[in-house]
Amino acid sequence: MSPFVFSSCLSRCQSVFQLLKARTRPLLYDGTMQSMCLSCGRLRQTIAACLALMISLTILTSTVAGQAVAPVVAELGVSAYPFDISQVTLGSGRWQENQARTNTYLKFVDINRMLYVFRSNHKLSTNGASENGGWDAPSFPFRGHIQGHFLSAWAQCYAQLRDSTCSSQATNFVAELLLCQNNNAAAGFATGYLSGFPESDFSALEAGTLTNGNVPWYVIHKILAGLLDVWRNIGDGNAKTVLLALAGWVDTRTAKLSYSQMQNVLNTEFGGMTEVLSDLYYMTGNTQWLTVAKRFEHAAVLDPLELDEDSLNGLHANTQFPKWIGAAREYKASGNTTYHNIALNAWTITVNAHSYAIGGNSQAEHFHAPNAIAAYLTTDTAESCNSYNMLKLTRELWVTNPSSTTYFDFYERTLMNQMIGQQNPADSHGHVTYFSSLNPGGSRGLGPAWGGGTWSTDYESFWCCQGTGLETNTKLADSIYFYDSSSLYVNLFAPSVLNWSARSTTITQTTTYPITDTTTLQVDSSSTWTMRIRIPAWSNGVVITVNGASAGVSTAAGTYAAISRTWAPGDTVTVTIPLNFRLITANDNSNVAAVAYGPVILCGDYGSTSLSSNPTLTLSSLKRTSSSSLAFTGTANGATINLGPFYDGQGFNYVVYWALSGSLPPATTVSVSISTTRSTAVVTSGSTTSTVGGTTLTTTTTTSSQPTGTGVAALYGQCGGQGWTGPTVCASPYTCVYSNEYYSQCLTS
Repeated sequence: MSPFVFSSCLSRCQSVFQLLKARTRPLLYDGTMQSMCLSCGRLRQTIAACLALMISLTILTSTVAGQAVAPVVAELGVSAYPFDISQVTLGSGRWQENQARTNTYLKFVDINRMLYVFRSNHKLSTNGASENGGWDAPSFPFRGHIQGHFLSAWAQCYAQLRDSTCSSQATNFVAELLLCQNNNAAAGFATGYLSGFPESDFSALEAGTLTNGNVPWYVIHKILAGLLDVWRNIGDGNAKTVLLALAGWVDTRTAKLSYSQMQNVLNTEFGGMTEVLSDLYYMTGNTQWLTVAKRFEHAAVLDPLELDEDSLNGLHANTQFPKWIGAAREYKASGNTTYHNIALNAWTITVNAHSYAIGGNSQAEHFHAPNAIAAYLTTDTAESCNSYNMLKLTRELWVTNPSSTTYFDFYERTLMNQMIGQQNPADSHGHVTYFSSLNPGGSRGLGPAWGGGTWSTDYESFWCCQGTGLETNTKLADSIYFYDSSSLYVNLFAPSVLNWSARSTTITQTTTYPITDTTTLQVDSSSTWTMRIRIPAWSNGVVITVNGASAGVSTAAGTYAAISRTWAPGDTVTVTIPLNFRLITANDNSNVAAVAYGPVILCGDYGSTSLSSNPTLTLSSLKRTSSSSLAFTGTANGATINLGPFYDGQGFNYVVYWALSGSLPPATTVSVSISTTRSTAVVTSGSTTSTVGGTTLTTTTTTSSQPTGTGVAALYGQCGGQGWTGPTVCASPYTCVYSNEYYSQCLTS
């Protein structure tokens, strides 16, 4: 069947689905669908595709229940779905604190100042507003980009918290953008154009004479994406009007260029134009936007990736990620696996050959040779925008293969270690760093080469990483949980409440992970489905109980533990993930490594001391010194050093990568006993021993008989706990410290 005929058939089947949906009939196969598709040929395959689309539409309706405006086209090729951001609420903890600081800033900022460059460019009064500085100054080449990020962040703030101030900021701003767009004739611009700089910059770009440093399509993408988020999350009609008019201008402007001319244009950074135009197709069902999206496919970058070739060396890193995200979005619109392969190959190459231990990538904003990590431990490493985009790409790929934990192992590593720590917790407005320095004695709070500075500011910076930082910290709840037709996926361990409205179920996750190793998930209603819990690939000896009894499921590292049952109100799943030291060595030098404790990358606190080389860390000296915080000590170059999470690495000089001496501490044994109910008097036991980064973990499972119906308890510990029968004294200099009534550890005071 030709792609055209197949697309035509699906389009007609979608019409049937929409008709059925409008009549509130069940989305089930019937004779009408068959007769509609008979002329397409290969009836069986066609109906299968239609049915798959139909199921997707059913799930999609649930997915976007919280959105003001839902997509009208379902994504193809996906097997799991995100919850709407409005369905998940963060509990108390660092993520919620980051969110609160960002929202304070979003509600503080003066929209008249943010409108200055738009009003000025479109020949309207600036209403006496002050000018912004930094990357939004009236003389800065790509002024006007940051406002798109603000629109997205305001929309996400509203979607997450139903905060009316965030909604008002967004809708009031968009109303003024509409006035700017409507004054285009007086300003000498074409219909639909909207920006903070003149349209003539596009003429110069097309002619190859643009030399002022502007990246005009990059800015247009930010504006389009912000308008789209305000439309779909708040339901603002003005946002839709301005969005479609600007997108129409994009179509008109690019339609006149030949393929060769367009490819030349694409040599200048153009942001996520393919992504946002594909999203416009999902929201409207108009295939025009897919046609326009294809014009932004940059062959010089995408073609090698189709062949799984790493040709990234020397490329400006953040220019590339949106192209890959766009390919992922085009795959889900078309089903063309070439797009999927491009996105997957790009992700795999970047994660395996170009990423630091914290999850970030690039040095001086550029890719280098594959596996060059230790060779580039400098101040200007790990641009924040790169990781923001890699997290988006990770989500796009995981939903196509939700059986793989590899994606969210990376997601957790990057979000927890780089992106949470990108924000300065001492700043009430949640300002951020552009780079996360990884040089010995580096520090957070470093601005870009163009403009410099330390942390972002209220009105004098407006870098790209400030904009993506706003978005990151207003959508922290969007990737904790996902679902399919029969399962709930728990991908991240964070205090949160999920309102699974489609099943009339609430899931409450309570945890202080990664400070402690346990999270609980409580279900509040009766229903039948499978809970799938990510078991990190770095873990060993994970234990899961349901209501204190063994869940009886595999917890092999790098898999999803699947608990299938009919749930009852109050059912509680407890997940214990033993935390141990491990090394993440540099790809190009096995004698240089970062130290992790579970998912957390540790950094050494060097205060105000400057360093010129990586200190040598005596690995056997590492020890945890607190049960209530992630506090550690170790010996480096003969001196005692305090270590803590890299996400807390603000306000001092630190070390992330060390020269190595010796091995990680010897066996720290964690014994886990599970008591289960049986009607017989059989007692069995067994143990397994494994090594994780030099630390030996022994897991003991005991099954004992108890009369049916009696209470059961999961017992964890090294030195005590409810029902504990082992030794209750720790060897000097350790003392017994309790995390809860069941779990204890021997720690130094």
